[in-house]
Order: sequence, then structure tokens, then C-alpha cells
Amino acid sequence: MPDSETKAPAPDMLPDQPVPGRSELVVMVAGLMALNALAIDIMLPALNEIAHAVGLTAEGVESDNRQQLIIFSYILGFGAPQILWGPITDRFGRRGPLFVSLIGYIIMAALCITLREFHALLAARFVQGVFSSGARLVAVSIVRDLFAGRQMARFMSLVMTIFMIIPIIAPAVGQAILLVAPWEWIFGALVVFGLGMLGWTWARLPETLPAESRRPLNLGNALGAYAQVIRTPVTFGYMCASGIVFGALFSFIASSEQIFREVFGRGEDFVLWFSGIAGMLAVANFTNSRLVEKIGMRRISHTALFLFTSLSALSAVITYFVGESLLWFYPLFMLTFACFGLLGSNFSALAMEPLGSIAGTASAAYGFATTTVSSLIGMLIGSQYNGTTVPLMLGFVGLGLSSLVIILITEKGRLFSSR
Repeated sequence: MPDSETKAPAPDMLPDQPVPGRSELVVMVAGLMALNALAIDIMLPALNEIAHAVGLTAEGVESDNRQQLIIFSYILGFGAPQILWGPITDRFGRRGPLFVSLIGYIIMAALCITLREFHALLAARFVQGVFSSGARLVAVSIVRDLFAGRQMARFMSLVMTIFMIIPIIAPAVGQAILLVAPWEWIFGALVVFGLGMLGWTWARLPETLPAESRRPLNLGNALGAYAQVIRTPVTFGYMCASGIVFGALFSFIASSEQIFREVFGRGEDFVLWFSGIAGMLAVANFTNSRLVEKIGMRRISHTALFLFTSLSALSAVITYFVGESLLWFYPLFMLTFACFGLLGSNFSALAMEPLGSIAGTASAAYGFATTTVSSLIGMLIGSQYNGTTVPLMLGFVGLGLSSLVIILITEKGRLFSSR
């Protein structure tokens, strides 16, 4: 069946379920996913100050690269536990695991305020990521409970458009906090946001997984569900492709402050440059939401992957032969990053579409690929930073080509299909 015809019941068709309207649901899901983005992006202006406060006092590029671990420890915690959250949410539903996740996220953010040792902070950030991963998984599972195919891609594009407000404003919020308060209040902001999402979802979000659709929680069922993910070519292929190409996203997020401060000398107004890139990503997500039901997920995402790889290669070549210049790097990089807005929602919907009966497990597997695998790749690329943007852009090229090969295999050589 074409993906344009595949859909789950609309929210207002679910009996005895006071599901919020589409607009509120879009913002709510975006808010749940924003817990993760806020925990990363609000840290960026404060990374150097936090690292020194918890005992990382060495100077130089190597030390600056180590401060990236404040980001990557959280991301690593965010990725792998989704493998466990998936079967749990398919067994107990969406609400209970969500509330456990939100409470844990709040507690760990509060704990980070008190810590003054680098490795202890990394451990707390890792555990915070574990709880955040549960909230993210529930958010995507709820969307798959209610929508599928192009409808899911359109809904997720709207979610991502709202969601991208956080990367746009979070660094500025972090910078504003540092102007009037110590870095500990960065984590205080996470506590406040987490409490807000806990109260909102408790009051307004119903259970979207009926009791008759829940799966027994045991090792055999969990392994069987994950085996089903692996045996489903479209799901497995787009999951792997996403896990690879999104390594570029994490590598830039972790090294962005260093690049703008050291390469381009724009440390003081870094948040403005970062917000511009995030804004372009939001525009791309909104554009995808308007076009995907007419053009199709494959045509848009395959084209975006080609553009991402080509623009990355162009940027690397210009930098190598001409040198670093924000004048041409920034607009090229904005266009490169915009491609993620045409990739993410479509790849996610393509991967999730065949597995609506085990949406929690499928979302867990996809989340693992696009966080744990991506963050490890991003950590590797970010660690190659040498005071120039060349390693970053060459890494982008390699990831784009690798993802393209996987898509070619998954689609048996047929790209740009309208299916």
C-alpha cells in the first residue's frame, strides 16, 4: 500500500480518549523532544566555564576537546537505554514510563547543580540522558500510535519546526543566564522546563496505547520484536542510514562553540550565529511539512542527502584551497544543515511505517541508531578538530556518502521514488 494511504486513526477518532487537538499535540510532542535539545544546546555558551568549575583546568585544543564530553556523556546516556525503554512502553503503555522519565530528568538536573568534580558531572549527565531517552521514545511512539506514512512525516515535520525553537533560543538563554547568574542556573533552567512538561502531560496527555495492544514484557518477546526490526528491510536500512548521517549533526553541535570562537573569532556573539543555523533548519522542517504529502518522503529525503553531501564537499574544497572565511562558510553551512530538515522526519517515518504494532520497540531501535551510533560517530569527528573546519566538512562528506550507499542498497538502486 502506498505510504500516502497508510494511516492510523486520527486523534479525534479514538474512542474514550481525550486526546489534545492537533496544534496542542504538536507543541506537546515538540516539548517532550525539546528536553533533549535543551539539555545540550543551553550548555554550549557555558561549556568552558563549567569545565573549569569542575576541575578541567588545562589549556589548549586538547582540553577544549575534552569539554565536549559534557555534551557527549549526556548523548551516550540518551541513546543506548532506548533499547530498554521500547519494550517497557509497549508493555506498560506511554504515560507511566513518561512520568518516570520526566521525574528522573528533573532530579538529575538538580543533582548537576551541586557537583564540582568533572567525572561525577559526566556520570550525572549520562544518567540524565538515560531518563531523557524515555521521554523522547514515548513522544515518537505516541505519534506512531496516532499517525503513519506521509501523515506521520507531515506531523513530525510540524513537531520539528516547533522543536527547532529550542536550538535557536537555548544558547541565547544560556548566555543570558551567565550574564546574571552562575553556571549552576543553567541546570536550574532544565529543572524548571522538566517540571513544566511533567505538569502539562500529567493533566492533558491520555494513554494512546490500548490495553489490548500491549505486549508481554519478557526477554523472548523483546528479542523477537528487535529481530522483526532487523528483518524489515526498509526499517533497518533507513535506521542505519540515519544513524550514520546524523553523526554530522552531533559533531557540529559539540564543536560549534570552538569553531566560531577559535576559527572565526566570533565567540562573543556565537549564540547569534548558532541560532541562524538552527533557524534555517526550522525553515526546512516547515517546508517539508508543506510538501511531503504531495511530493513524497523518498523524493525529498533522497534529494536532500545528495545536496548535503555535495555542499559539504564544496565547503571542504573551498576551505582547503582558499582558506577560512565566515563570509562564504556560513551561508554554505546553513544550506548544508537545512538538509537535515528534509531528512530527519522523512527517514523516521519511512523507518517506523511498517512496524506500527511495535511502535515503542521500533522507536527505540531508531532512537538508538540516531543517538548512540550518531554520537559515537560525532565524537570521533569532533575529536579531529585541529583549529580548522576541514576535518568537520570531510567527515560530513564521508557520512553522506556512506548513508547514500545504504539507501541505494535498501531501495535496490531505485532512488527518488514517489512511494
